[in-house]
Amino acid sequence: MIHKKFLLLIAGLVWLGAGINIFRIGVTARVPVWNLWMIVTSFTILLLFHFLVFRRMVKKHTRRIHGYLESRQPFYRFFNKQSYGIMAFMMTFGIGLRVSGIVSDTFIAVFYTGLGTSLLLAGVSFIFQFARYPHPASTKGEISQ
Repeated sequence: MIHKKFLLLIAGLVWLGAGINIFRIGVTARVPVWNLWMIVTSFTILLLFHFLVFRRMVKKHTRRIHGYLESRQPFYRFFNKQSYGIMAFMMTFGIGLRVSGIVSDTFIAVFYTGLGTSLLLAGVSFIFQFARYPHPASTKGEISQ
């Protein structure tokens, strides 16, 4: 059991790790030259995922973690069951998409670079929430010495 504040750090590290991995896959895709349209499209994907998915997710999970009545929680409670399911689906779909050969290396490069950067931002956002969280010893009603 850990203090619930550290669930935010764990979430941040998980999303940072996922973001680094997805970004790496995008950057290392066999694309000889990045054109302007590829950069603009990847940046658009970054913005769409950041503002429509991950920014909301960070807020939702931060509220949920803050709302836990017990200050100490199992480490795996940084996500709820639905989020674990979504993550498993995304990983399975992403791996399946890449190994199937259905999409081009250009698609992988553009999409994964934008998605990976958005995941990195989500990780940084969770770590920022962790840093902003009051120190466990300085909760209301307690006197710290």
